Amino acid sequence: MAAKACRLVCVGKMKMPFLREGAAHYAGRIGHWRRLVTTEVRDGDAALSPEKRSEQECERILQTLEPQDLPIALDGRGESLTSPQLAELLDACDQNASGRPCFIIGGPYGLTDAVRSRAHRMLSLSAMTLPHELARLFLLEQLYRAECIRHHVPYHH
Repeated sequence: MAAKACRLVCVGKMKMPFLREGAAHYAGRIGHWRRLVTTEVRDGDAALSPEKRSEQECERILQTLEPQDLPIALDGRGESLTSPQLAELLDACDQNASGRPCFIIGGPYGLTDAVRSRAHRMLSLSAMTLPHELARLFLLEQLYRAECIRHHVPYHH
């Protein structure tokens, strides 16, 4: 049986070494159970206004989406899930033969309505504002935790 896949679409490269190392750590652990594909879209032009920059980044995000992607936008307006509920979401995505979960993390100015409306679901990682690089690390840790729950590995407490 082929390994299930999961995709991350993120704005920009991880610049902070400690966050990059943490992300690589969890991505490697997720790889035991699920093929993880990460697509980094280029940051928007810094000379643009925050709104225009976000529009530029989100256009790039939308261009990367593939037919098999089930877009899941990470946005403060999204629903909050527990770790077991995230595991259930992955189960549901795996049962959907038409797609793979594709988690979308916007840049520093967030996502546009165009990305939100394209999303299969919207999730919030926290009621607090998180830097997008930290959100990426946090998501990867939670995906690893969800896989541990799904595979009965004693990591989740």
